[in-house]
Amino acid sequence: MDPIYVTGHRNPDTDSIVAAIAYAALRNSVGDREFVAARLGHISDETHRILERFDFQPPVKIITMRTQVRDLDYDMPPALNAGVTISRAWEALQANKNIPGIPVTDEDGHLYGMVSPAEIADFDMEVTAKAKVEEIPVFNLLSVLEGQILNENGNLVDTVSGEVTIALPQTRESLLFQETDSIVICGNQPEMARRAIEMGVSCLIVCQAELPEELRRIPTRTCIISTPFDAVRTARFIYHATPVDRICRKDDLECFHLDDFLDDVREVVSKSRHRNYPILDENEKVVGTLSRFHLLRPRRKRVVLVDHNEASQSVPGLGQAEIVEIIDHHRLADIQTTNPIYVRNEVVGSTSTIIAGMYQEKGLMPSSKLAGLLAAAILSDTVMFKSPTSTDRDRRMAERMARIAGVQLDELGQFIFSENTNMSKPAEELILTDFKEFHIAEHTLGVSQVTCVDSEKLMTRRDEFLAVMDRLRTERGYSMLILMLTDVLVEGSHLLYLGDEDIFRQAFSTELKDHACFLPGVVSRKKQVIPMLTALWG
Repeated sequence: MDPIYVTGHRNPDTDSIVAAIAYAALRNSVGDREFVAARLGHISDETHRILERFDFQPPVKIITMRTQVRDLDYDMPPALNAGVTISRAWEALQANKNIPGIPVTDEDGHLYGMVSPAEIADFDMEVTAKAKVEEIPVFNLLSVLEGQILNENGNLVDTVSGEVTIALPQTRESLLFQETDSIVICGNQPEMARRAIEMGVSCLIVCQAELPEELRRIPTRTCIISTPFDAVRTARFIYHATPVDRICRKDDLECFHLDDFLDDVREVVSKSRHRNYPILDENEKVVGTLSRFHLLRPRRKRVVLVDHNEASQSVPGLGQAEIVEIIDHHRLADIQTTNPIYVRNEVVGSTSTIIAGMYQEKGLMPSSKLAGLLAAAILSDTVMFKSPTSTDRDRRMAERMARIAGVQLDELGQFIFSENTNMSKPAEELILTDFKEFHIAEHTLGVSQVTCVDSEKLMTRRDEFLAVMDRLRTERGYSMLILMLTDVLVEGSHLLYLGDEDIFRQAFSTELKDHACFLPGVVSRKKQVIPMLTALWG
């Protein structure tokens, strides 16, 4: 069954990562099994340390939800080796009549060509006219004729070539085979067989008859084969012993890879006349074929959104995916779905609080490690309950998870926030680690938040931050861009700002100095920054 990805927002914080891990684990624990925790971006140092402390691996990283070739119900016919007979290729085509063509591969499984009934029909028409074959492998011939080699020298021959001749009565001399470069078919005709052997034809095929022992022992370069088929069928089968690599289509091959996007595939197919196309994996090996009707109703990827419900913060290509559920604690934004879905949006300080409560509702106690992870996520997102988004429910749930994990909240909070690595990081990395994009009315803005215990030290890098912010604002076309340096110890945030200063003054009732200000008590982007701008812009 295809996975259902559980993912938080881009530039994920600890709550986003932990919510994805915990919810996927919950759903799998109650028997759903196909849920997979995922992430959309780089994991912060804080989240890394928390995951390591409780022995968890980061979720799998996904780049897009756009529909890819791997999401289609493509065909998986046999891939034929280039050396197999045309007869074998025809059997495969007949066994898969709903598939227009079958891939032909080399010894390593890489694409060599495509074969369809059209190529076999063309070949049949050609050999009807010339009645000659070139270097047919003896192994192939024995296979299609269900034959046996009758003479010792025949075992020394690897390939046979020549004009295919059904031997006629010896009284019609002009209709007999004349050249040694011949493949002679006869029945119970000892004298005809003797003539072919003594002439040294390339191959003698005896149909539904025994060959006298004395003829088998005649020294000759002729390969003598017996077959249970009659002469007419034998003549046809000889041509079909030809390796399929000689007739398959090798030019103008168009193929797709599993990671190719459906939009791009449609564009190529719309300009092509082929009926189906080979599909290759990341190692360039053939895994299936794609036909036009596969593009009509593609199977979409499925996703559960946690800790966000805004398209600009979610995975690229979300519009092509099927959103299964949303679990969040932010404002309702702009995501739309084609069908009714389960949405859980609660007024708490952390999505992990909601998911921990869902464990309780299901009657399932999380493991001690997972409980510790949930407690850490709640502490992180509520800034140790100092954020105005924090509720009594967050505190009670964090305390419960801490008891299950056998940890102290105060000690866990110090572990989360006391690590000081911010000064050594590049300015752009700091800005983009916890960065969110918002669309309010006709305005697009970016708001970054760095939670720390050293905001005054970070402010010494103000010019460096502003230079990066100015570049990002220009490249991405933001109306404004804000960097929050939120200090856990002083319970406030230094704000660096680029944009219309009048808007900023009205929204926060403060004055800017060199594009910066300090807002005491402001620690929440969600509840203390975005709502002010939303109210101002309507």
